Order: sequence, then C-alpha cells, then structure tokens
Amino acid sequence: MNDIDITGDGGYSTVELAKDEWTLGVVQSRVHPAANDAEQKANLTHMLHLIDNAFHYGHGPDFLMFHEFPISGWDSWTRAEAERRAIEVPGPETQQISAKARQYGCYISFGAYVRDPDWPGHLLSITTLIDPDGEIIAKHWKARNVKGVFPGFELFTTTVYDVLDEYIERYGADAVLPVARTPLGNISMSSTQLEPELYRALAMKGAEIVLRTVTGSFYEVDVRSTALHNGIYCAVANNSLLLPEGPFFQDTGAGGSAIYSPDGEPLAGPADKFEALLTARIPIRRYRARHRQPDIHLDLIRPVFSRYVSRYEPNLFSRYQPDDLADAAAYLADKSRWATPSPK
Repeated sequence: MNDIDITGDGGYSTVELAKDEWTLGVVQSRVHPAANDAEQKANLTHMLHLIDNAFHYGHGPDFLMFHEFPISGWDSWTRAEAERRAIEVPGPETQQISAKARQYGCYISFGAYVRDPDWPGHLLSITTLIDPDGEIIAKHWKARNVKGVFPGFELFTTTVYDVLDEYIERYGADAVLPVARTPLGNISMSSTQLEPELYRALAMKGAEIVLRTVTGSFYEVDVRSTALHNGIYCAVANNSLLLPEGPFFQDTGAGGSAIYSPDGEPLAGPADKFEALLTARIPIRRYRARHRQPDIHLDLIRPVFSRYVSRYEPNLFSRYQPDDLADAAAYLADKSRWATPSPK
C-alpha cells in the first residue's frame, strides 16, 4: 500500500500555492434532459453563457464549479440513449469550456456522462477539472453508485467500485480516491452521496476542498457534516428549477447548493431553487498552516471494519453492463451478500 499518497505524521502532500486566498464560485444551474443533439448543444451554450455571467461585473471567481449533468441532463434513459448523450474528455465540449477557462483565467469543474475509448462498453460518470490554461488536470470517476435502494431499478453507470480490480491495475491504488494537488489547494471532486467514510479517507489523504456534485436532491446534513467531521471546506452544486417542458416537475429536487467552512458553517447558501452563483473566499494559506489530517482513533474501529462485508462485492460490471435501469435491477437482484431479514 506504499503507493497510496498518505503520510503518517498528520501532514499531507501539497504543491506550492499560487495565492494566499481565492474565491470559489458554485453555479446552481438548470439540468435539462437533452432529447437530441440540438438540445444538448443548447445545454452547453447555456453553461458557457453562465460562465460569461460570472465575470460580467469584473473579476469573477477563481474557480467555477458546476453540478453533475449540466451538458446532458439526466433522464431514465437506456444505456444506448445515455451513451448518445455522453461526451469524450477531451472532446469538442471540453474544448469550448477550456476556451472560457483561458479567457477568464479560472478553474472550471463539471460533471458529465463520459465515453472513454479505454473503457469500451462502459458508460462513466466523471467530474472534470480544467485549469486556467485550459488544460484538463483531473478526471475523477464517481466512486460508487448506491445499490438496492431504488424501487424497481438500479443505476448502470460504471463506477470505480464496479471495476475496482481493473481500475487499480490501470491507474494504481492512489487513483481510487483521488486528490488533485493544485496551486489553489488539494481538491477532490465527487458525486457520491451518503458515504462519510469515503470523504474521511479523502481528508486523510490530504483533501482540503471537497467539491460535491448532485442532481435532484441530497441531504444538507450529509454535505455539512463532511466539512465539520473532517475540518475541510466542502461545497455542493445542485440543479435549479427544471425547464417546464421536461419530464419532471420544475422543483424536483432543486436548490440547496452551498459552501461550508471547516467548522461546518455555511459560507454561502444554501441557495433557493433558482439559478444562482454562490461565492466564498477560501483563505487557503492560513488554513493550510494549521490544518492536519483528521484525528481518528483508528485502533478502536479497525477490528470492526476488518470484519465488515459490504452488501455488494466490487467488480460486478467487469463482466456485464446492463442495458437499462430495469436490466441493472434484474442483474443485481441476486448479488447481495447480506442475509435477507427474517419476517417478524
């Protein structure tokens, strides 16, 4: 495990900071399921328009963060339909976003369905980070999808957990829980909800700012406690009101985007349900001077964690990729490793 970038003295790896403090901007924007290429192009055009808006009145944020699916939107598509809405990274869409990053000298992050020629047959959910030079400096896969929760369907995107062994073989163990060490600080991006252990591990590896993307609702306490329990900055970008002609009610899961301080207090937001730009200053140099890894009494809990068996084993999508949400449910129906509760 020596290839995992973690120290044992309370510190963590960094690169030289470019600024003493900087401004984080969270863009809460619409999420519209694109029914065709024209609608997807309109989504991207709107995203680029919002980037322009963030700098309309002079110097805007140093970092702009978008939610999980600003380009494609989300719907109960089949795999084939979702693949048509997927982009490649790099690709034509990232070229246009990179041009905006260079124009305004800012970092930009966003989530998307992604096709990767290195992973044929797999549909990925990736959050991409572009630097002020327009370079793609990080592509963080979704760590895992929740399973056994939704009535009658399961998500079919391939996550790190779904192909864990092959992922480690290709990218190394450190990439499983990635931390981008940038001149603005150590940043990790994720669309995983309700898994505090994952964010604790990222903080142990030196994540100072965790950027969480969601679509269609989340628990505010989940995001806020990520900041408080780990002593890190945490932001969440959700969608705003949906377009009226879409397949959902306009206010479905909308709003709540926010930025939280290391003590769990809101620095900006939670936002209402309209499109909005939330901003907060991150005093990164002062923060880093006193920050250490989370103080965890691991010896108390390690025996329990070592005996725990997760509900679903990893690598389930290494041998099969479901065609749609119902097919994913059917495939996973008998894969649980937990005993069925006895009726009372």
